[in-house]
Parts: sequence; structure tokens; C-alpha cells
Amino acid sequence: MLFKIFFSFLKIGAFTIGGAYAMIPLIKKEVCEKQAWITEEDFLDGLAAAQSCPGPIAVNISIYTGFHVKGYPGLLMAVLGTILPSTISILLIAMLFHRYADQVRCARLFSALRPAVVALIAVPLIDMARKSGLNQKNAWFPFTIALLVGALTVSPVYVILATIAFAVWEARR
Repeated sequence: MLFKIFFSFLKIGAFTIGGAYAMIPLIKKEVCEKQAWITEEDFLDGLAAAQSCPGPIAVNISIYTGFHVKGYPGLLMAVLGTILPSTISILLIAMLFHRYADQVRCARLFSALRPAVVALIAVPLIDMARKSGLNQKNAWFPFTIALLVGALTVSPVYVILATIAFAVWEARR
């Protein structure tokens, strides 16, 4: 089982371009649908916890999943599988980037990847919105937060603290 966890997360880490948020749909498909290690509800809970913790979200969700499936050994295998491909890639890129960074083809390649990365981030966002019960009555909340953080550059820390305070206040009513 530990090798299966390692290779599942290694595959995810190796074939995801676009960063941690682009990994979310692949992780969800692997752990919820293909391997059936956790339910979609547990995955969404883990995703919420992963976003609330410091550090890369892909590593945080792999920690959650690995621990959920096989305790500390599962946690270790999931994290190693997640970070190993990107660590090797970054080392190789760092060695080659200095040599090829000024070439036009290199710049075009990175520019061409940007729309795909946006789509890979948008898909899990839409999926999470549907499953979280987002509707016309409560849609104002995520849009307000996006406006505060994105356009008005309010620190996400303040938004998280305010959201926690609001949730506690609502629970007491």
C-alpha cells in the first residue's frame, strides 16, 4: 500500500504543469475515484484544511491524504511522491535555465503554457463551487473575498481571521 501511495503521488507530481492548484483535480481523481482511498467529502475537508495551513497546497493535501490512508508512513510516502518530481525538475531547470533563458523559443514556450494553467486552476474551482453549495444567496461571499484579496490587496490572513470570527458569531446565534 505504501508504494501505491508513493507512486500515485509521484505520477501526480510528475505530470502536473502549472503548480499546486493545477494538481487538485488530479489528486481528487486519483484518491477519490481511481483508488477510492477517501470520499469526496473527506477530500473537500482536507482541501479546506490544506488551504488553511502554511505551505504548498499540494504538499498539504498529500499530507492529509497520506495520513488519512496509512498514518505517518502514508504521509511520508505521499509527500515524497509529490515533491520528488518537482525537486528534480527544478534542479534540472536551474542548471539549464542560465544557458537558454535568453532564447526566444524558451520565452514562447512559457507564454504558451499560461492559458492551459489558467484552465487547470479554473476547473477545480468551478467543481468546488458546485459541491460546496454556492448559490445566488451566498455567492456574494467568495466574490467579496476575491475582491478584497485580489483587487484591494487585503492580506488573506485578515480575511481568514474575519471569516472564522463570522462563523463563530453565526454559530452562536
